[in-house]
Amino acid sequence: MNTAHAPAPSFEPVAATGLQLQSALSLLQQAGHAIPACLQPLSTSWLQSLIDGLCELSSRDALTGLANRRQFELALTREVDRVARAGEPALVLMADIDHFKRINDRHGHPAGDLVLKTVAQALADCVRPMDTVTRFGGEEFAIILPNCPPAFGHAVAERIRTHVHGQRMVVSPGVEVSVTISLGGAFAPPWVRSSAELWVRRADEQLYRAKAQGRNRACLEQPASSHVSAEEKGLLFGSSQFQEFE
Repeated sequence: MNTAHAPAPSFEPVAATGLQLQSALSLLQQAGHAIPACLQPLSTSWLQSLIDGLCELSSRDALTGLANRRQFELALTREVDRVARAGEPALVLMADIDHFKRINDRHGHPAGDLVLKTVAQALADCVRPMDTVTRFGGEEFAIILPNCPPAFGHAVAERIRTHVHGQRMVVSPGVEVSVTISLGGAFAPPWVRSSAELWVRRADEQLYRAKAQGRNRACLEQPASSHVSAEEKGLLFGSSQFQEFE
């Protein structure tokens, strides 16, 4: 429900609770969220609706509507735990818009914003509901793909790459642009309690490789080279029941 044109409800500070609600309501209104009008203001249900809206707002990138980096880190930590417990394959893709600075320099920042939003939507169009698409920062995006076997990883990355390349954006009257992206991917070692930082680092290394090889391509870490690092061995054995057998 969008209430962008409706005035934000105004509430005086509540003496009994000390709540200051006007700023929260204004933030939600600006973002297009609404507190159900049918609920009694300051009731438990009304306050829960307000909290839910603020939580949603804090987990989303304001420009693209994708999950933000904070939400990505939470989701990735959960996925690390799931991979360690269940052993299911999972892939993280890091994607970067090639030569994005040229768009801003040639066509202005509004054109850059349009490109970011279009690429974000293209990424979201290519994934499953269970996947997490994030604006990682600037022109860089990250995607978590649970239960993605290595045999399908490159096909998934290529589908994303070609779909983005197929987008056409009108940035000013008579001016149309298209962009490409480079992608790097890494699989989490199954049955190993890795860390989100190590996993992203591996995907970033593949992204740098894609950039170095000419951009507009996807480079994925081969499963055979997804070795368990010394850091991961420390995470696995450093404080576990296996210590007593060492």
